[in-house]
Amino acid sequence: MSFVGKVWKLLVGVKDGLVLLFMLLFFVALFGILSARPSPGQVREGALLIELSGTVVEEKSAIDPITALLSGSAPIAEYQARDIIRALDAAATDDRIKAVVIDLTTFVGGGQVHLTAIGEAMGRVRAAKKPVLTFALGYADDHMLLAAHASEVWLDPQGAALITGPGGSFLYFAELLEKVGVNARVYRAGDYKSATEPYSRNSMSPEARENIGSVYGALWEEWQANVKKARPEADLAQVTGDVTGWIAAGGGDLATAALKAGLIDKLGDRVAFGARVADIAGEDRFDKKPGAFAASEFDAFLAASPEKRGGRKIGVVTIAGEIVDGEAGPGTAGGTRIADLLDDALDDDLAALVVRVDSPGGSAIASEEIRRAVQRFRDRKIPVAVSFANIAASGGYWVATSSDRIFAQPETITGSIGVFAVIPSFEQAAARIGVNADGYRTTPLAGQPDIIAGFSPEIDAVLQAGVASTYRDFLARVSKSRNMPVERVDMLGGGRLWDGGAARQVGLVDQFGGIEDALAWAAAKAGAEGDDWHPVYLGESADNFDPLIRRLLTSEAENANATRSGGPFALVARRQNELAARLTGDVERLMNAQGVQAICLECPGRTPMQGRPAASSGGIATLLRLLLAAD
Repeated sequence: MSFVGKVWKLLVGVKDGLVLLFMLLFFVALFGILSARPSPGQVREGALLIELSGTVVEEKSAIDPITALLSGSAPIAEYQARDIIRALDAAATDDRIKAVVIDLTTFVGGGQVHLTAIGEAMGRVRAAKKPVLTFALGYADDHMLLAAHASEVWLDPQGAALITGPGGSFLYFAELLEKVGVNARVYRAGDYKSATEPYSRNSMSPEARENIGSVYGALWEEWQANVKKARPEADLAQVTGDVTGWIAAGGGDLATAALKAGLIDKLGDRVAFGARVADIAGEDRFDKKPGAFAASEFDAFLAASPEKRGGRKIGVVTIAGEIVDGEAGPGTAGGTRIADLLDDALDDDLAALVVRVDSPGGSAIASEEIRRAVQRFRDRKIPVAVSFANIAASGGYWVATSSDRIFAQPETITGSIGVFAVIPSFEQAAARIGVNADGYRTTPLAGQPDIIAGFSPEIDAVLQAGVASTYRDFLARVSKSRNMPVERVDMLGGGRLWDGGAARQVGLVDQFGGIEDALAWAAAKAGAEGDDWHPVYLGESADNFDPLIRRLLTSEAENANATRSGGPFALVARRQNELAARLTGDVERLMNAQGVQAICLECPGRTPMQGRPAASSGGIATLLRLLLAAD
């Protein structure tokens, strides 16, 4: 090869190398820009703008980048309740913030405990002589629970405010399963464990109706009392009791009816609302579009308002979402992950531990794994307090049985002390399509459980004994923790649900209070004086993939949310989505044998399969689909 050719190859190689280097630097820079955290320097004088485009949760779920990229959309945005409360409390004392604006246009909802706490923080902003304004295309129950605490509630003239109250229908599959030849084998302990009723009945049992009715009634009373106290001019009796008369009083216009009933203060579009905020907080010097106003974004303001540090460390472990075996989470309570977090923190010189629970329960094995990890703190004489959020039921209560004190709110749903398992078998369906099973067994348990040939009486006895044994363990844990006779616990348990107020009366919780109350109690128990302590949230870390994925993908779910709060038809669409989610969750749970479960599937506000990906049901699900098609 000539000298010139060699030089040319060298130059081409250098060129290719430089191109690759510049491409690498470009993508690194792009990643940095897209995943950069908000800067505290972005805070300026004006309003604090909180755009709640999603749901309020106890713990944000981490985004799986591969799943999100393959699906083409990011999950619905989540906002931690304590972050919103911290931002509101900081705004109350920050001289740069002249008002707080909460945009609820694409707000999906949240738990009653969380929304009540946020409403109280809004009240503290108003007590600091700073107005709080909300805007939405429509107000439903969750929106109103927040907006009631605002100084001005704005509604788009094309929108509506519609209060429905808690309640609704459950799905029951017993007749369908009989038609397609699927035998849902139910093993349970607890007369009130109604989680299995969808597979064994065609309607709600009287016991379940009585129990769920008392819980719904208590939640509804708390909701009304909260809204009425914050907004006494609201005519809730007419809005919820005489719907046709209320609409007629507004001349058939839902927005006007909401205004006349005192649910809202002003009718106006986004431009008019923005002009009102600009009068209070100032005009935007950079954005001259109609409706613009001077404001600091929520993320930037939160970054400029760090949590307190100094003094002794109080550990906080969060158990949010369904409790499952393994490493799942955050947003799902993987038993192994949480136990590892607790064990790693044993040597972190924590003065006390607070266990924050917002979970309907789940795997009994994972619940016990977490409980044992918490007990290891108590074995070292470290005070342990448990703080219940919206739901702390079944396995969510199980993990609380190693504690010194349990805190709950009146709106908390707890109890559901009971366990169950559901396993499908297909002997009837198989016979219909000409599939028969035969073989040789050395013992009555050989080849069992057999989902095609059917279960033998011996395996049925084994499975029921396993559920009954787990229930006895559950009762023993609660009995020891609450210093009650087992018989008394059984009477309070049996899968029965309790609202926070009733749970306190019967002794399942010790006192009312939120997580701040639990932290203060734990600090005092550990000997920390005054404010000489600060919380440390175990396992909390910022995930740089989250902002990157959210910027790269347009979330179809979030776009759909924009119309969810826009009126009665949007409410129908939302109910359809919830029904579809519940149907999917019920079928997935039937098709995936998950061992003994300590979970409250009937808990109000709990989305089926919440906080966990849908599992593949493999051959069983395929067989069921074939049978359904054949039928």
